[in-house]
Amino acid sequence: AGAKAAGKTASTRSASTKTAAAKTAAKAASGKTASKKGPGKSEPAWTGPSSDQLGALDALGSEGTWAIFGRELRLTNLDKVLFPARRGEKPVTKRELIRYTAQIGTVIFPYLAGRALNMHRFPGGAGTNGFWHKQLPDHAPEWIPRWEDPEAERGKTTTYLVVDEPAALSWAANFGALEWHAWTSRTDQPHLPTCALIDLDPGPSTSWEDLVVLARLHRTALEHVGVVAQPKLTGQRGIQIWVPVEIGRA
Repeated sequence: AGAKAAGKTASTRSASTKTAAAKTAAKAASGKTASKKGPGKSEPAWTGPSSDQLGALDALGSEGTWAIFGRELRLTNLDKVLFPARRGEKPVTKRELIRYTAQIGTVIFPYLAGRALNMHRFPGGAGTNGFWHKQLPDHAPEWIPRWEDPEAERGKTTTYLVVDEPAALSWAANFGALEWHAWTSRTDQPHLPTCALIDLDPGPSTSWEDLVVLARLHRTALEHVGVVAQPKLTGQRGIQIWVPVEIGRA
């Protein structure tokens, strides 16, 4: 009954409500509802890659330098398979992942900009064991945006990647980061989150269908109390529910 109610709620919700919710979530994610990057500063209007730029990526061999978003990206192992082929489809290579990050960079940018990024790397591909990589490596180009955590303890992460420009996401893809986990707070106010999240992390006996039902029940409950929320896929089959909140302690 709960699953049916969740589905009914989704089907009857108006398009205008969906649009308003998405805009509110995007504003909260970017911090535009309560904070700015600095007095009088505004984010540049990025445009996606041109067909010539995408053609230049395709024309590279297994490695090379790609000019994108005003940066020179050194790319390696471009023909490496990162996602194995599914039935009736071709495998996804590192070149295709980098192309994808460039194409979605301007769309995902508001949700990542101004936030420390925890990278989950899979250098051997999605079928291998990945590992968390939070520290920005010393070999990262000088232009890569970053944040120095002034409160970092000895032996802990001191410098984080911050995707303050789309090219930084393509760099992360070349670094083998298949998952991008942004902080819920911004670097200018690290102790004041702009979003809360509900983490639906299924166990080995929980099916994907059951997890989707649970997510829909959360959606119904949040809509019932008038709370805006958006889902985010995470890990192999987890779902996070992000809820934009006003900056400040309640």
